[in-house]
Amino acid sequence: MADRERILIVDEDGGGLMSALGAMARRVALLAVVLPLLAALCAPVRAADADESAGSGRFIHIRPKNVPADAEAAASESLHPPETGVIDAPTAAVLDHGGYGAQSRFYSEGGLLQYLSFGVYPRLNLGASLSIDGLIGNGTIVRARLPQVQVKFRFYDGDRYLPAVAAGYDGQGFNYNQKDRDYNERQRGFYMVATQELGLPGLQAHPSFNISDFNSNAIFGSIPLTYNIRDKVILLFEWDNINDFNDSRVNAGLRVFLMSNLSVDFAVRRIGRGGYYDDGSPRGPERVVQFKYSGSF
Repeated sequence: MADRERILIVDEDGGGLMSALGAMARRVALLAVVLPLLAALCAPVRAADADESAGSGRFIHIRPKNVPADAEAAASESLHPPETGVIDAPTAAVLDHGGYGAQSRFYSEGGLLQYLSFGVYPRLNLGASLSIDGLIGNGTIVRARLPQVQVKFRFYDGDRYLPAVAAGYDGQGFNYNQKDRDYNERQRGFYMVATQELGLPGLQAHPSFNISDFNSNAIFGSIPLTYNIRDKVILLFEWDNINDFNDSRVNAGLRVFLMSNLSVDFAVRRIGRGGYYDDGSPRGPERVVQFKYSGSF
């Protein structure tokens, strides 16, 4: 009997695919108009500060562009790239201009979720993601889901007393429901996030809110915490998708640095959950492993 063949299926029919791609293109076009306007609004403030300093006649210590004094001091003590995300939730950090990042997540039933992002402009990151169900293992069906887009713009760098703040969009969901042709765990959608150290060196909070569906306008919250231990290990914790307590998720994990620009995460999602989604897939805890790599051109 012939060996079973593995079948690659690109999800959605042709019309649905073109419609989804068109919707994604419209979102990217809208963000491409709004984000440069935000950058232009920030520029006059920095220019006014520079003119005032020049008129005072004092010597000015020149720092790299857009890097506050506290961030510069912290960067001099760490060789690691910015931590742009926790487990599922984002932080206010962005890749440097000219930088790039890749993240590979291995999830249940042999799935792979691949992210790729770029620092296309100071403070502005653009990226895309692609999930493939059943890629690893001995299953006969491999399903590639529709690619999604990510955008993040940090419009305030923060200081000792005020947090860094960023806004963005993330179209990637989790646990695809083949019956409803949508994700059981909806995309983050539009979000705003702040990042601030909590007094203990290495301990940071990254609270955020997001609107995943503008048809319902439901607002969700997220409270992630990270604790960096000597730039060797980072403890990760998230209380995510906070709106209805029964649908919120608790995630926890550990990030280990293999090199200065390469790390591996071991995490458990949906801690303490149980039951099943409408399509019969389990809602219980899920173990994931993800690799993160960053570099620059």
